[in-house]
Amino acid sequence: MFGTSGIRGPVGETVTASLALAVGRAVGLDADRIVVGRDSRESGKLLKDAFTAGVREVGADVVDLSLAATPTVGRAVDWYDCDAGCSITASHNPAPDNGLKLWQPSGQAFDEARRSTIEDRLEDDLNAELVAAKNVGSLIHRSAADRHREALINAVELPPDETPHVIVDLGNGAGGVTVDALIELGCHVETINGQPDGRFPGRESEPTAESLTSLSELVGATDADLGIAHDGDADRMLAVDGTGAFIPKDALLAILAADATDPGDKIAVPVDTSMAVADFLAETDVAVEYTPVGDVYVAAAVGAGVPFGGEPSGAWIWPAQTRCPDGPLAAVRLVELATKQSLTARLSAFEPYAIRRSNVETDDKAATMDAVRNGVQAGFDDKNVTTLDGVRVDLGDGWFLIRASGTQPLVRVTAEASTPSRAEEVFDRAMSVLD
Repeated sequence: MFGTSGIRGPVGETVTASLALAVGRAVGLDADRIVVGRDSRESGKLLKDAFTAGVREVGADVVDLSLAATPTVGRAVDWYDCDAGCSITASHNPAPDNGLKLWQPSGQAFDEARRSTIEDRLEDDLNAELVAAKNVGSLIHRSAADRHREALINAVELPPDETPHVIVDLGNGAGGVTVDALIELGCHVETINGQPDGRFPGRESEPTAESLTSLSELVGATDADLGIAHDGDADRMLAVDGTGAFIPKDALLAILAADATDPGDKIAVPVDTSMAVADFLAETDVAVEYTPVGDVYVAAAVGAGVPFGGEPSGAWIWPAQTRCPDGPLAAVRLVELATKQSLTARLSAFEPYAIRRSNVETDDKAATMDAVRNGVQAGFDDKNVTTLDGVRVDLGDGWFLIRASGTQPLVRVTAEASTPSRAEEVFDRAMSVLD
């Protein structure tokens, strides 16, 4: 039921009010207080009410943040002395979807053990006698946006004599705290798609080079220093530089990581990260630790000696602040970097490799991946194969990764090499395993 990013799917099919009620009961069973917030999707109101009812029914109190960015919810678990948090969101998924993502007090998403506990309770279908034995919990309405804004302001230091010009594309989502923080930091801020609207009429929720053409054109046509973009719940942040060019995801990871680390440190990244990131950071004696794909795994790996973790999808984690991916924090930190040296100049030091990514639809991810493992076992030397997450094959001058999506009915294929022609060859070898 739980993917790496919680429960997600079409509302009325995979995700229903009855499911949200049951999850609320299961999470609230051994909790005293739980914080909940939602993104801008209209279905979030219904699902939040159902989840809240389930929590209160088994005796736990609820702190309701209403519309709130996912990192605001993740941080608020600790701020409001809660035992857990729940974001009602499908993050970057299409508008008809919604979901539930659960948070620990550290800001890290529920790990596998905690997810398994909830799944077991859902299968047990908490009986009426257990529910009836509890007192009804209280409902407390709060806002954590101001506290999140203050945390963002305190995390950076912008030159007092400069007024960075930033254009923020909120994607009709819940990330308005980024705008508030940048304005208070003294930036000149313009917004596009700034009105929360869960239909995402301005662009699709997921920020990509293709969906951010309006942002790119506006930045390129003005004197803006950079453009910032969030997904629907603002756990992701991607950007364009001062020329309006979309910043490649691996390059953005590299420059954020370089700023967050000192020689001898290491960062945590998923197995689908470009090898160009490791080569770039090696120049400053920073190592890379690989994790399964998913912010919960990156969050588990950061800490002492690992001051930063990130996913090329746009999820960035600074554990000194929170283990929840915080798009607004990434935004203000990127603006701070841009005031010290233009992003275009920073990116010129990063040498990307040729990388191909594609998705293959499947009705049975488990069966597809079993076939992949069998095909790889038959066609490649075991010493070149790793199964940390999916199946990754190292070919010496390139690599490919085939893994099941944790949130959608897809198998994701990634291939990389030093030249485009070799990357195509590696990609074709990966696809042949799927045939």
